[in-house]
Amino acid sequence: MEEVTVGRIAGAFGVQGELKCDPTGAGRSVFSAGSSLRCARGDDSVRIRISAVRSHKSRLLIRIEGVDDADAAQAYAGALLYAPRETIALADGEYLEDDLVGCTVGGNDGTAYGRVDRVEHYPASDMLIVAGRMVPMVGAIVREIDLDRRRIVIDPPAGLFE
Repeated sequence: MEEVTVGRIAGAFGVQGELKCDPTGAGRSVFSAGSSLRCARGDDSVRIRISAVRSHKSRLLIRIEGVDDADAAQAYAGALLYAPRETIALADGEYLEDDLVGCTVGGNDGTAYGRVDRVEHYPASDMLIVAGRMVPMVGAIVREIDLDRRRIVIDPPAGLFE
């Protein structure tokens, strides 16, 4: 069973054991009460079950079964959350972060810009991190994504890679 990254735990929230979670765009759909995810931090990996989820600003606040106070919650800070790939439903034009990382990025004119190092998530748009530059994942810039060829074609605004 192939797993993909669906979020990252940013830290504890309050004193009741809630956790701040930054979900990936596509991974957001797997966060619901009763969901079972793999939680990995460093070399440690455990299976967790989510007991409650609520939205707070651009994040999710989650509760994990058995985590009832801030100290227990803080032990999960920085952990990555994983779910089976088949549990994630993608809409047209939606991609898994794990599929984008490593793709080569080039311009319409054939200019090579580098590879996607990671994807960061912001309220306005997701950002491809390429050669230390943030490339907004918006239609005006990202012109084509070909996962079979592991290639992304962009039309960057002036100054983005200069």
